[in-house]
Amino acid sequence: MESAGQVIKCKAAVTWGKNAPFSIEEIEVAPPKAHEVRIKMIATGICRSDHHSIEGKFSSVKFPVIVGHEGVGIVESIGEGVKDIKPGDKVIPLVTPQCGQCQCCKDPRANRCLTIKLERQYGLMADGTSRFTCRGKQIYHFLNTSTFTEYTVVEEIAVAKIDDTATMDSVCLIGCAFSTGYGSVINTAKVHPGSTCVIFGLGGIGLAVIMGCKIAGAGRIIGVDVNPDKFDKAKELGATECINPKDYDKPVAQVIVEQTGGGVDYAFECVGHAETMLAALHSSHFAYGTTVIIGVSASTLSFDPMILLSGRTLKSSMLGGWKSKDSVPKLVSDYLAKKFDLEKLVTHRLPFQKIDEGFDLLLSGKCIRTILTFKAVD
Repeated sequence: MESAGQVIKCKAAVTWGKNAPFSIEEIEVAPPKAHEVRIKMIATGICRSDHHSIEGKFSSVKFPVIVGHEGVGIVESIGEGVKDIKPGDKVIPLVTPQCGQCQCCKDPRANRCLTIKLERQYGLMADGTSRFTCRGKQIYHFLNTSTFTEYTVVEEIAVAKIDDTATMDSVCLIGCAFSTGYGSVINTAKVHPGSTCVIFGLGGIGLAVIMGCKIAGAGRIIGVDVNPDKFDKAKELGATECINPKDYDKPVAQVIVEQTGGGVDYAFECVGHAETMLAALHSSHFAYGTTVIIGVSASTLSFDPMILLSGRTLKSSMLGGWKSKDSVPKLVSDYLAKKFDLEKLVTHRLPFQKIDEGFDLLLSGKCIRTILTFKAVD
């Protein structure tokens, strides 16, 4: 391709500092170095974790930065030594890379990569530099992906080649929301048929959890959210009932325990607040309930350990426990085989330039998932 090996100028949403607004800027994207891939982005979802990051809630995020982590695109060029990926391939950037060689990648119990965790500086590539510059300044990367840009550069271990017939839009949700929610049910909790489940937070991830619970054969699926406008969608996807904590003068955990005769088999927290994490834990059955924390929180969780000694289990789930390079292509194939419907999670589509409108929809609670699409880039 003509641009291979050259700096590409393109548009990106740059956040210059904590709580700063998005600024659509012309940036320079350097060519990929060894074992790196440069991707022309086609679509990207808006996740609440992106908003938490620009609020400065996570110390690992360095400014100025290009956030976004739920995307799909086409490989524009590759660096030296890249195997199994070539220009023109459809790919999904991976929040949780998979080197395939470290202790965690080789262990079937783990889906975090030690290479990234131990050997990379936050916001930079393997060589300690960025591939993004703007106004003569270095711009940091985000979660190995940075999808709020027309072009991005990721490491080979942080990209998965997907089926050439995949639609280049809603499939981006497999990069975060769907994989995380669905996998937390199938891989982390291992929900069994006939069980009782409760899901705190009915956004994109929470609804993916509901879809997973239904596929797993759960007998009772309870959705919990303070926004009743999300209840119809939750029920459409498999929730048997929904609860608004504001409708009760007692803690919602107590309500759930009373309505389920002692607590649920599985509780999922998809909000990222310490309060809802504790509510989920207390909603689980005292003798055998399992609680899975999915929401990302910058706050500290504090509770009496005696609550676990009776038999409860507390777990967390990153990207649903999937080994990313192995599993993301398979999930895309399952989607193409109509084993689940990603379209049901998408409520809005906007051009990339309307990113602010997309975040307004997120914060207003008026959307499940908004997908930003990029115009054709020469």
